[in-house]
Amino acid sequence: MNTLDHRAESLSLSQLCDMIQLSISHTLPATYWVRAEIAELRINRHAYFELVEKAENGTLAAKIRATCWAQVYDMLSEYFLSETSRRLSVGMQVLLEVEVAYHSVYGMSLNIVGIDPQYTLGGLARAREQAIEQLHKDGTFDMQRMLALPLLVRRVAVVSSAQAAGYQDFCHQLSANSRGISISATLFQATMQGDSAAESIIEALQRIFERQAEFDAIVIIRGGGATTDMGCFDSYPLASVCSQMPLPIITGIGHTRDVSVVDMVAFASVKTPTAAAEYLLSHNALQQQRLQQLRERLVRRLNNYTLLRRQALNREKMRLRMTAEAYMSRQRNRLLLAEKTIMLQSPEAIFRKGYSVILRHDGTIVRRAGDLQTGEAITIEFFDGSRKAVISE
Repeated sequence: MNTLDHRAESLSLSQLCDMIQLSISHTLPATYWVRAEIAELRINRHAYFELVEKAENGTLAAKIRATCWAQVYDMLSEYFLSETSRRLSVGMQVLLEVEVAYHSVYGMSLNIVGIDPQYTLGGLARAREQAIEQLHKDGTFDMQRMLALPLLVRRVAVVSSAQAAGYQDFCHQLSANSRGISISATLFQATMQGDSAAESIIEALQRIFERQAEFDAIVIIRGGGATTDMGCFDSYPLASVCSQMPLPIITGIGHTRDVSVVDMVAFASVKTPTAAAEYLLSHNALQQQRLQQLRERLVRRLNNYTLLRRQALNREKMRLRMTAEAYMSRQRNRLLLAEKTIMLQSPEAIFRKGYSVILRHDGTIVRRAGDLQTGEAITIEFFDGSRKAVISE
């Protein structure tokens, strides 16, 4: 076939595209229910999706653009929100009713006309249960409950958005408490909702980990946001990091119906940021009360001990006094006996019995009769006086 023949039989690109469009419309005329993951979602009046399917090894098995026109998206998104309490977001597994469309300029895409929320709920529930199961397998699910708050909590690290009303409520509750309890709070700012929330909270926890010696506990709070933005707190990576933090974590993420996986693994979980502050204040108040009771018990025991020791000292004092008095009495009797003995053996007592003493003229005592010479002058001492004498023979 020559060149002229090719030109005569050729199609313009638009003609070919029209043929493709016509073929698709005839071949795939109905709507189809399609399972997919939302990889991208951009709202600019209309909603523009990128839907993907991943193989078991994580590689892409399929990818296609999808559009949901504004009027349909407003209806479907509100319906999905009311059924799941969550907004359509990146990473969700969805079951969509779609029309296959082909445009000569924009190519192949899908038009979204319906959604089955129950499929997503089932997927979220499965993901949540898988996260819980994996935490148990890791052996980290109960690690936080093995920790303990210090006797008195003085310094806490707070993970929150600085602009969050819940953070302001938390700080006000701490500072305005009527019990005079002082607890300082250091903010580690994080995004608390949206697609990047889990990663942002993990980064804040990592910063706290590097400064863990400065704090007694961690508080994760979120208040003032919609309960539909709670999905990040069922994230396995976030729950895993929380479960392994070396400091006790108290969560107060502002929800009243569901308990998130992060709540499950935390040291303690309360409903609101204000309740988280009150939890810490009550802990300190209880410990201060116990310390006061211990102080009073110690004072009573010291008083009782002092009283018992004083009584024992008084008994010992009485015993010593009695012992001393008995000793003094015995010594007094010995002295009296010695005095009597001395008196009985005194020269006066001997003289009174009829004895006398003979003295020479120089005052020396004559002990033997042979010691005297005839004519020697002597003095005889009696108990009542003395007499002079001369030895005659």
